[in-house]
Amino acid sequence: MKSRNAIIEILSIRAGRGRARTQRAGRCGQAGFTLVEMLVVIAIIGLIMGLIGPRVLNYLSESKVKTARIQLQSFSSALDLYYLDAGRFPSTAEGLAALVRRTPGVAAWNGPYLKGGNVPNDPWNHPYIYRSPGEHGPYDIVSYGADGQEGGSGTSADISLEKATAANTDQQ
Repeated sequence: MKSRNAIIEILSIRAGRGRARTQRAGRCGQAGFTLVEMLVVIAIIGLIMGLIGPRVLNYLSESKVKTARIQLQSFSSALDLYYLDAGRFPSTAEGLAALVRRTPGVAAWNGPYLKGGNVPNDPWNHPYIYRSPGEHGPYDIVSYGADGQEGGSGTSADISLEKATAANTDQQ
């Protein structure tokens, strides 16, 4: 009996079947990815990020500009309410802070006119510029954009209440 099994094993080794079994049994515990496969995947991910990344950053910049325009319109509504109560707009010295804190000399103040009790900064964390009287109306509110300085282009361009209402009229 033993000799018969030994003969079958010897024949199967010569036929190559035994090696295949032992190689398969040895490889089962060593399944994984090669270095080349991992490098190919990393290269593909890098290409995708290189193509999609700039578009995502552009959308982020555009959304900050839209946020600034919405905040400017919110300030405009709050200033209109202030005007109805006080009979005047806040002076340049009083600024937008007059919308959240009572200023001396205003008897009919019914504020705060902005939620949260404070004047928010623009999306780039710079304060809004308020002037009364303004160049384009009873008041001007301006954000200097991403660079925080007057002038500029693209995301660094100034955003004013006049430009915000013109942009919304164009979109409709």
